[in-house]
Amino acid sequence: MLVQRLGAPSDFDPLLERVRDARIVMLGEATHGSYDYYRLREQLTRRLIAECGFSFVAVEGDWPDCDRVHRSVTAAPGGAAEPVAALERFERWPTWMWANAEVARFCRWLRAWNLERPEPARAGFHGLDVYSLWESMQAIFDYLGEEDPASLEAAQDAYRCFEPYGKRVEEYGAASRFVSARCEDEVVRLLARTREQAATDGADSFSAWQNAEVVAGAERYYRAMVAGGPESWNVRDTHMADTLDRLLDRYGPESRGIVWAHNTHVGDARATDMATDGMINIGQLGRERHGADAVVLVGFGSYRGTVVAAPRWGSPAEAMVVPPARAGSIERRLHELLPERAVLVFGGDDQPGWVTDTVDHRAIGVVYDPSFESWGNYVPTRLGQRYDAFIWCDEATALHPLPALSAPGEMETYPAGV
Repeated sequence: MLVQRLGAPSDFDPLLERVRDARIVMLGEATHGSYDYYRLREQLTRRLIAECGFSFVAVEGDWPDCDRVHRSVTAAPGGAAEPVAALERFERWPTWMWANAEVARFCRWLRAWNLERPEPARAGFHGLDVYSLWESMQAIFDYLGEEDPASLEAAQDAYRCFEPYGKRVEEYGAASRFVSARCEDEVVRLLARTREQAATDGADSFSAWQNAEVVAGAERYYRAMVAGGPESWNVRDTHMADTLDRLLDRYGPESRGIVWAHNTHVGDARATDMATDGMINIGQLGRERHGADAVVLVGFGSYRGTVVAAPRWGSPAEAMVVPPARAGSIERRLHELLPERAVLVFGGDDQPGWVTDTVDHRAIGVVYDPSFESWGNYVPTRLGQRYDAFIWCDEATALHPLPALSAPGEMETYPAGV
């Protein structure tokens, strides 16, 4: 195991050496609301793009919202000249995950970097998640209305099937348990038509195809959610892994991708108690599909600090105090052993017991109550198996949300809000 103190972007050199031959690098976060995770992840991502030739960033966000950011940072037709304008249009709660000053700073850099390169060499910004059913439906209507009016009937059939449930599409899942309310056939027909149109190989046709995949994934997700258990989580992470694979195919055989998502998605589920509960995640699927040598998983963590989160689902975000990590946790051990900031690269025969043994590892979602720290917010983890590397920040501070409008989001499954 290698430990490198972090003080400047050049201190990531040992980690860049580890990712030299990787096709995929997944960068996590222990919360969705800590400035330091976003800032350190940004510094590392800049180097991966500029020095290692990575092709795109794919985030735990909705495809339509992130597609507006992509058009901005790649200077595509119709894209905003200022990326913050695209970020401020994020409306699904929790908006602060991506509509924040830290992401805006990275996107401004990415646009400036891209403008110095020909269009085929520009790095993209994409969303992996499954929640944007209605936004994706609207994007499909907009696209088919211009490019393939003959396929509009398939889109209209799918829309009419979901329409009785309005914005509370989770009610569709409940209804499908008791009556013949499933929209699966309509969605499959829509997906087939947009796949055919995507064969034209234009950027807009690929985006329409991906929006149809979101609709299909959302239909499966809401049916699975009402049944309880791990299946809805697994549908969501499988959708994210499938989207990542489509992006790699889209960018070409030499492409390389960066993922930004919560540790709970990035860190291999097989090295946690998630596996006992029957859960998988995108980190595990990445290793299984592409091989462990082609995928580098990087976790993040801290001992204490502040975080932007919400006390209840859908409520306004606020800055909260994150108390010191509890005794016996990974975070308590690293607080005792490491400098304020460091990067650990795992491997070799000299790994200590706290890297190989099962130890509690903190995870904070968009919903957080610091008073639960004594019995919640920790995932039993074998750190050196869950990640290939780990970025440590002893004290993390709250990030800076942009003034985006917020609409209630779909309910997420365990682990809540990650």
